[in-house]
Amino acid sequence: MHLHSTILGEGQAFIFLHGFLGMSDNWKTLGTKFSEVGYEVHLIDQRNHGRSFHSDTFNYEVMVEDLKRYCDEHQLKDIVLLGHSMGGKTAMLFAVEYPEVVSRLIIADISPRYYPTHHDTILKGLSALDFQALKSRGEADEELQNYISDVGTRQFLLKNLYWKKKGTLALRINLEVLKEQVNEVGEPLPMHSKFEKDTLFLRGDRSEYISTQDETLIHSHFPKSKIVTISNAGHWLHAENPTDFYAEVNDFLNT
Repeated sequence: MHLHSTILGEGQAFIFLHGFLGMSDNWKTLGTKFSEVGYEVHLIDQRNHGRSFHSDTFNYEVMVEDLKRYCDEHQLKDIVLLGHSMGGKTAMLFAVEYPEVVSRLIIADISPRYYPTHHDTILKGLSALDFQALKSRGEADEELQNYISDVGTRQFLLKNLYWKKKGTLALRINLEVLKEQVNEVGEPLPMHSKFEKDTLFLRGDRSEYISTQDETLIHSHFPKSKIVTISNAGHWLHAENPTDFYAEVNDFLNT
């Protein structure tokens, strides 16, 4: 039950956790940039995602334990931990449960609160893909258009396609389990949990994931946190405005 990862560069360990239905590859461009300025970057696939193992159990507690096992195996301590969306929730809980392992925490476009399920259309679209019939990514994209009008979202989802064998496409994610347990993704951080070290929250100016009301909650769980808004960016802020995203994270790490 090992997590799959891509490791780049050397220096202080810097772990990246992708969001729901994402994978480590989503962070390759930014990860590479950080590996060039003195970090050993670990781009991780969380369980049921990317090239990591599939399991019927799926919640933040087990994802935190997966990460702890990974850190132990690779002898990582004093890490910088960055998580986006679902990965941000994993990162928050990990930092709360293992504060001795984390030196700094960076959370991209997610708050500690509860989120109602809002992935239904996306999951329907992915479930509608008939891999007996589909012969190309283009055909899969056409099918997804019936469910998802936004090109960026479709591109993001189509990264999950791979050639299982010659002529047969498949999805890397464990779709059945993720559909069944999608509610787990919205779970809040436990009520009285606190992480007392430096934390950066980044939100996209066009995203509704971190609202003004969330700010009090963020500061109550993360007393040493600051919240920065990235302009011209929605929920996928690292892809939509990578320049500002990189600059803000870099500033935070160097102060």
